[in-house]
Amino acid sequence: MPVTVAKTAGFCYGVNRAVEMAYQAAKELPLVRTLGPIIHNWQMVQELESLGVLPVDTIEEIPPGATVIIRAHGVPPQVYEQLEKRNIRYLDATCPHVAKIHQIVSSQTPDTVTLIAGDQNHAEVLGILGRCKGPVLVFQTAEELEKGLHNCEHFVNSRCILVSQTTFHSLEWKKSAETAKKVCTNLTIFDTICSATSKRQQEAIALAQGSDLMVVVGSKHSSNTNKLKEICESYCQTILAETAGDLLNCQAQSHRAIGVTAGASTPARIIKEGQETMSEMLKNQEESFEELLNNSTITTYNGAIVKGIVLGIAPNEIQVDIGTKYTGYVPLHELTDDPSAKTEDLVKKGDEIELLVVRTNDVEGTVMLSKKRLDAAAGIKKVMDAKETGETLSGVVVEVVNKGVLALTNGVKVFIPASQCSTSRIEDLSVLLKQPVEFKIIETNPSRKRAVGSIRTVMREQKKALEEKFWESVEVGQTYTGVVKSLTSYGAFVDLGGVDGMVHISELSWNRIKHPSEVVKVGDTIEVYVKDLDTENKKISLGYKKAEDNPWEILKSRYEVGSVVPVKIVSMTTFGAFAQILPGVDGLIHISQISTERIAKPQDVLSIGQEVDVKITELDFEKKRISLSIRALLDETAEAAEEAAEQEAPSSEE
Repeated sequence: MPVTVAKTAGFCYGVNRAVEMAYQAAKELPLVRTLGPIIHNWQMVQELESLGVLPVDTIEEIPPGATVIIRAHGVPPQVYEQLEKRNIRYLDATCPHVAKIHQIVSSQTPDTVTLIAGDQNHAEVLGILGRCKGPVLVFQTAEELEKGLHNCEHFVNSRCILVSQTTFHSLEWKKSAETAKKVCTNLTIFDTICSATSKRQQEAIALAQGSDLMVVVGSKHSSNTNKLKEICESYCQTILAETAGDLLNCQAQSHRAIGVTAGASTPARIIKEGQETMSEMLKNQEESFEELLNNSTITTYNGAIVKGIVLGIAPNEIQVDIGTKYTGYVPLHELTDDPSAKTEDLVKKGDEIELLVVRTNDVEGTVMLSKKRLDAAAGIKKVMDAKETGETLSGVVVEVVNKGVLALTNGVKVFIPASQCSTSRIEDLSVLLKQPVEFKIIETNPSRKRAVGSIRTVMREQKKALEEKFWESVEVGQTYTGVVKSLTSYGAFVDLGGVDGMVHISELSWNRIKHPSEVVKVGDTIEVYVKDLDTENKKISLGYKKAEDNPWEILKSRYEVGSVVPVKIVSMTTFGAFAQILPGVDGLIHISQISTERIAKPQDVLSIGQEVDVKITELDFEKKRISLSIRALLDETAEAAEEAAEQEAPSSEE
């Protein structure tokens, strides 16, 4: 029953070059970082970390004096610009095959459409996208390509080029190329799949066709490893194993022929471990039933993970059947960390639970097991993996420590520095105590089982997502409910839900105000509407005052020329006095209209704050001017008095 290993399994040229560069840098340089994991293999990453080569996610995380290695996937041009701007030394391990794609797309004109076969979230594709000058369409299948071209019909008659991620599925590439040929009228195809990748995939197909079990060794986060698995699954049963330990339950003895291949990020020693494990499992098939029974402790070595059925429950421990001749037991302190917990509340007879082998006693025929340690190990692995996957973890702040806080997630305490606790400075970190938080892992030390998290990174991503969603839908005239974030002398900044807009002081009130605080204060929830948008600079002008509150509209509905209204004197000039008719609307009483007698200045008759009746003699809504007259009322009063006197005087005939 042969176990056949593919000849081209393991490191490709680009990955091997990057790894060797990292090892050489570790020997020669005092401080080394890699922009992202140098390889999709956590064992290799851990080994490099032990030599001082640590991965970082962003340029901001690179410490002063460090040399950074750009991995084989390559990066967008702006990354080089940022590194040079900050005077950070870097070693470029970009794979030559990837660099060739960069050269192809960057040499195109802005009117050329670039069709990219690959995963738009993959680091290699992001590096390619950063060099495209014109429209781009990224797809993973021929069907996606056809749909994308159909939705963008103007692409069809444009000049188009077709390239691919170096690890793209070779069969899917051929289908995609045929689709592009049928649809695009002016197309140039560049076959940029790495020849090693193509050869690896073809050999995997041939091996899978002659096997009834294929083992693909590599990281589940590796693009080329997952593509190998997809290819092999079309021909026979296929499993993906990150380590030899993942093969223990694959029932190798039930298969006729087994093939082994590996992704481009898989070290040769791990491939060899997988092959030896499979061969050993097949060798065991030839042993007798008695020998198998005697060797059943193969799954009870210290550190092994086993499944057990709860047989008995005692106050201080539980008994479990793990399928061997040994009696398994779990002490209460290995079941939980809670000293007040009771065994009967944690498990029931018949429950199946996963356990970790702590100690085997051959003399007594017992195996001590632990659920607590297994849970902790799973939690630690999840936290360590989150650094590579970028997964957002949820936890609760359980302790405030020097220069930060500790957040508990999956049974693991993660240190979050004060600078990473928020997007703004928090003076008193105790406000976070016992609060649920979301964070990302930005640094790990697997050997010490420690990790550093960042709440700030999650908050920034959430803010960015909210901004993108906002700018996709915002239009002039739309109404939003926002919270006043800050005030300046010229306006109020309002948080619309991750995006800030500004209400100019002139848009806060129809009245004349000296400062926004006369109308709103920080923390107020107000309703605003979009007056103007600057999409290029991401600026939003907001309006707050309502049209129906416009005092000029109120004036128009209430008064007309000839109306007599009460007013308050608000200011004076040499040529007259200004009087408030309504808040926000003033009219002018010219000096000639203040009295029936000639006066030298308005102050001879009027004073600030005095209330008088006036007659509206002129209304100009377009220029927002109103003329008022006290004299007109005095003249009318005098005329009325004269008429009354004439009527009361006796006629001459009498």
